[in-house]
Amino acid sequence: MGKVQARVEIGTNNMSSNGRSRKALAIQFLTFNAVGLLNTAIDIVLFALLVWLGIHFAIAQVISYGAGMANSYILNSKFTFGGETGGTAVSHKPERLRKLIRFVVWNGVILVVSILLLALLTKLAGMEELYAKLIATAVTVVINFYGSKRWVFAGARVNG
Repeated sequence: MGKVQARVEIGTNNMSSNGRSRKALAIQFLTFNAVGLLNTAIDIVLFALLVWLGIHFAIAQVISYGAGMANSYILNSKFTFGGETGGTAVSHKPERLRKLIRFVVWNGVILVVSILLLALLTKLAGMEELYAKLIATAVTVVINFYGSKRWVFAGARVNG
């Protein structure tokens, strides 16, 4: 009888651990999206302003996305994916550089995807640039979280 109880307790502990893990992941995803809202506001406002000034949507996208991307790296490094803990600043320099390079590469991929979506929606579907921008942003948010979690900030702890 004791062995059965032990198995049930082990199973219960695993389930509560999985529950905490899911909760922590959900909180991390919500934090990523809260940071993303600010990044998106920077991106869309700057994009709209540049397009209004007559700048081609692809150039406007590169500039506005770059501004949001800089904000994203700073805030996601600090709040979403755990930031730097322990040691000295010098000991973390190679790790920060590795994450920064991965961040720039990954966001370059996301930028290309977003420009392709913008071109598809504006040129082939005849959609107005700002509406196309909103759709492209919605699609790339999910892709960006996955890549940021699994590659850019891989190994960062999930708080919770």
